[in-house]
Amino acid sequence: MHRLERLLRPKSIAVFGGMQAARVVAQSIKMGFAGEIWPVHPAKDEVHGRKAYRSVADLPDAPDAAFVGVNRHLTIEVVKGLAERGAGGGVCYASGFLETGAYDPDGERLQAELVTAAGKMPIIGPNCYGLINYADGALLWPDNHGGIRLAEGGRGVAIITQSSSIAINITMQKRGLPIAFLMTAGNQAQTGLSEMALGLIEDERVTALGLHIEAFDSVVGFERLAAKARELKKPIIAMKVGRSEQARQATVSHTASLAGSDAASGAFLKRLGIARVDSVPAFIEALKLLHITGPLSGYKLSSMSCSGGEASLMGDSAEGRPVYFPGLTADHRALIKSTLGPLVAVANPLDYHTFIWNNEPAMTATFTAMVSGGFDLNILVIDFPRRDRLKVDEWGLATLRSFEAALKTTKAHGAIVSTIPENLPEDYAAGLIARGIAPLFGISEAMEAAQAAAFIGEVWREPQAQPVNTTATEASSEAKRLTLDEAEAKEKLIKAGLPVPRGKRASNVEEAVSSSMALGFPVALKALGVSHKSEVGAVRLNLTDAGSVNTAAHALLPLGSGLYAERMVSDGVAELIVGFTRDPIFGAVMTLGSGGVLVELLRDSVTLMLPATREDIGTALRGLKLYPLLEGFRGRPKADIAAAIDTIARIADFVQRNAGEIEELDINPLIVCGEGKGAWIADALLVLGEQKNG
Repeated sequence: MHRLERLLRPKSIAVFGGMQAARVVAQSIKMGFAGEIWPVHPAKDEVHGRKAYRSVADLPDAPDAAFVGVNRHLTIEVVKGLAERGAGGGVCYASGFLETGAYDPDGERLQAELVTAAGKMPIIGPNCYGLINYADGALLWPDNHGGIRLAEGGRGVAIITQSSSIAINITMQKRGLPIAFLMTAGNQAQTGLSEMALGLIEDERVTALGLHIEAFDSVVGFERLAAKARELKKPIIAMKVGRSEQARQATVSHTASLAGSDAASGAFLKRLGIARVDSVPAFIEALKLLHITGPLSGYKLSSMSCSGGEASLMGDSAEGRPVYFPGLTADHRALIKSTLGPLVAVANPLDYHTFIWNNEPAMTATFTAMVSGGFDLNILVIDFPRRDRLKVDEWGLATLRSFEAALKTTKAHGAIVSTIPENLPEDYAAGLIARGIAPLFGISEAMEAAQAAAFIGEVWREPQAQPVNTTATEASSEAKRLTLDEAEAKEKLIKAGLPVPRGKRASNVEEAVSSSMALGFPVALKALGVSHKSEVGAVRLNLTDAGSVNTAAHALLPLGSGLYAERMVSDGVAELIVGFTRDPIFGAVMTLGSGGVLVELLRDSVTLMLPATREDIGTALRGLKLYPLLEGFRGRPKADIAAAIDTIARIADFVQRNAGEIEELDINPLIVCGEGKGAWIADALLVLGEQKNG
C-alpha cells in the first residue's frame, strides 16, 4: 500500500474546526461520499446532521483522513493525537508556519514541531486547502469548487497545484476536462509534491497528471515519479512558474546570466519527459488531449476547415513549433481530390470549402480520405454559434458525426479545435470526449497541447535518462569564492587533458614580447584578472610581430594583474560558449550556446543536466540557431562537430570530477575549427569554492 493510500482514498473522514470544517462535511455529503464522516467540535453536538465528537480520543475509530481546520497551535496538538491514534493522514489548513518567513520568527519553529507531531503519519500542507477526490466523492476542501463527481467506472486526470486559488479556478473550467483528483501542496513540510503525485498516478482511474510547480521538493522524487509515469503510460504536464525570476547572484560569468534556475528547471523537466506549458489554458488543453489520446507518436498534424481563413490560421500557428503540417503526397492529394469538386484546392491545412457542408456522406468521404494519411493528430476546425441567441441546436452535428466516422474507419487520433475558446459548448466537449475525440479550445492552446503530447511520445521512445548528478548543490559563500585568472584556469584545464592553445604568463612588457616570440606568431595578448575582457578592451588579437605585441602590452598592462600571451587558433568556423554553474537543487548545470561577444545579446543557448551523454550534447547543438554555421552554411567550411562534441563531453566530465569545488566555469569562446582541426578553449573563467566532497 502506498503511504498516502488511506488519505487519498479514505473510507472515513474526521473533520476538525469551525466554519471551514463544516464546509468540508457539507461538501462531502453533497458529493455522495459513501464512507463515515466524523466532525470534531468542542461544543456542537452535530454538524450538517452528522454526530460531532469532542476530540481525537472520542472518535469511533482511527480515521483514514482528517481535515484539520483549527489555528496553527492547536493544529500541532490535533495532528499529534491523530498520529498516536493511527490515522491515515491529515490535511493541515492553517497558515502561519514556514511561509511567513522573517515576518514571524515562530513560523519555522512551529512547522518543525508539526512535522515532529505527525511522525510517520502523512500530512499535506500546512497552509493549503487540501484534497478533492472526485472519483470517490471524498472532499477535504474548505471552499467552493466547480467540479463534478466522476461517473461509476469513469476516469480522469489528477492535478496538484501549489496555489489553492489556481486549483479552484481549474475546477471552474468549462472546457470539459474530467478531473479525478485535485490537490494543493501547501508548504510541503513533510510530504512533497512528488510523493503526492506518485500516490495519485498509481490510481487506475487516473489517466494523466498535471503539476503546477513553484519549486521542486526532491530531484530523486521527481525522477521516481517520471519513471513510474513511463511504466504506467500516464503522461505528465507541468506548469513551472518562475521564468521572470532574476538569475542567482554570482554573475561574474556569462553562463550565470544565461542559466538561471528557470533554465535548469526546464532542462530537468525535459530530461524527465515531463512536458512544460506556460499558461493555465494550455495546461488544461494538454491534459485533455493526453487524457484522450495519450502521448502522440510524432509531430505530424493535419487540419481541415471549411474556410481558407481558418486554414491560414492553422498553418501559421505551427510556425516556429516542432509540430507541423506536412505536405500531401501526390497519391494522397488525388484521393482527397476525388471526394471534392474541381474548384477546391487540396492542401494541408485543407479548406474543404462549403460545397459539401452538411452533406454527411460527402463530408465523411472527404474526412476519411484526409485522415488516412498517417498523421499523428488530425484536427477539424469548427466554431459553434451562440445558442442563447440563435436556434441552432443541430448546427454542426453532421460535421461531427462525419469526423467521428472518419477517425473510426482509419483508427486515427482526432481533435476538434475552436478558433475562439468560448465557441465550443461545454456539453459538446463532454460528448466528444466520450467518443474519443479531443475538444481543444483555442488554436494556440491546441498547438501547445499537440506539441506537449508529441514531446512525451518522443522521450518515451528513448531509453530513460540517467539520474541527475546532484553531488554538489550547496554554493560557497562569497567570502569563500575564488576567481582564478585565465592563466590559472587554463593550467587546470591543461592538466585535465583538455585542448587549450599554448600560452604563457607575463608580468611586464618585455616578458610579453619574449613569450610571444617563443610561442610563434600570430598571438593573442590579454590582461589577466579581468572577467569580461572584450567589454573593457582587455584583449588584442592576431598580433603578428614583436612591435605589435610591445604596443599592446603597454596598453593592457594597467588594466589587470598581469599579461597572458597565447597562440592564436587558426581556421575557426564558429564560436560556442560552454558554461557550468552550481544550481542549489540540481548541482552542476551545463549551458551550451552561441559564443563570442554577442553571447548574451543572441540568447541562443540550451541548458543540460549532468551527466550528459554525447548524444545529449549533439542534440543540444543541433537545436542552436548557430548550428547551420557548423554544417557549412552557404558554402562556408564545415566545422569539426565531432571534436566539438567530444571536447564538450570531456569538459563536462572534468566539472563532475571536481563538482564539490567548481562554482562556475565559463568557456567563451570554444573555437570550433574546420573538419579534422579540433575545437579549442580560447578563453576560460573558473570560480572555485570551498571543497565540499572529499
